[in-house]
Amino acid sequence: MKRKMIVLPAVVLVMAAWWQLTPSLDAQAWQPAEPPAWEGVLTPDESLKNAVLLAKGEVHGPEDIAMDAQGRLHTGLHDGRIIRVEKDGRIVTLTNTGGRPLGMVFDAAGNLVVCDAWKGLIKLTPSGELITLVTQVDGVPLRFTDDLDIAADGKIYFTDASTKYTQPDYVLDLLEGRPYGRLYVHDPADGSTRLLLDGLYFANGVALSQNGDAVFVAETYRYRIRKLWLTGERAGQNDIIADNLPGLPDNINSDGKGTIWLAMPSPRKAIADVSAKYPWMRKVMVKLPRALWPKPDRYGLAVAMNENGKLLHSLHDTTGDHLRMVTSVLPHGGKLYVGSLENDRIGVLSAP
Repeated sequence: MKRKMIVLPAVVLVMAAWWQLTPSLDAQAWQPAEPPAWEGVLTPDESLKNAVLLAKGEVHGPEDIAMDAQGRLHTGLHDGRIIRVEKDGRIVTLTNTGGRPLGMVFDAAGNLVVCDAWKGLIKLTPSGELITLVTQVDGVPLRFTDDLDIAADGKIYFTDASTKYTQPDYVLDLLEGRPYGRLYVHDPADGSTRLLLDGLYFANGVALSQNGDAVFVAETYRYRIRKLWLTGERAGQNDIIADNLPGLPDNINSDGKGTIWLAMPSPRKAIADVSAKYPWMRKVMVKLPRALWPKPDRYGLAVAMNENGKLLHSLHDTTGDHLRMVTSVLPHGGKLYVGSLENDRIGVLSAP
């Protein structure tokens, strides 16, 4: 009896400490629409299984892909390295940012401009020098610099996915369900950076329109794409042009001809849609061991849309054995180059 009297309070104290030390959420309720059916252009076709695999087993987490003027593939890895894949398959390490390089694009001068989740907006010069461009805007630090695109005039449009959570805690941003994301523009000509949009639900992929009159940004945790007009009568206005997508949009890339590719690390998950309506579920969920938190499905998925948000194509690997957790699809030279936040390979297939 005495033993029980000692053990029970000890268990209560341990549980209370565990509850206090685990993350807490300021969760917000919202009502997702019923996911679209897997039919029409969304019909699973297993086309991602036809991809040729580059650097298989030699890379970890090639999240985004960039091509230089010589057509050589570049990507950033989990360990902070930025590498180049030579045409003969050799891998050359160019630098290590000391962070986590995510979205990347070459500018007209041959600099590789990179969104590093920890280091901010940086660039790697052709001589190999790493230069920091932006780490804060108007006193607000970049906490999760994510993706970018570069306009013809050299301006860099980029996202800070979350002003609250850093890259290892991206799931907390999903579970909290609040709009911490931002879209910025940086002008290298004068070094200025200004806020274009805030209140975005995990601001992720960025792509400019075919003629540069608008910029598209993915709101991952609302399953949608937003379009901001940069010029013309609607300059400064924005609309949701693609909503209720079948998966969580990540990096987005334009082919320069009116087609935009949306990488989707995972299809929608029923538990995420259900718990979206009930903040208490997510508040309890975050107290559980991370092994029990929602995880992306083992599935490969990418979707193409036009500049008005109409879906045109979809690419699938329903088993995720060949390509999974797709985080970028770069159209280049009639082919699609497929990156992944977690996989150990880069896929290459013909564009539809």
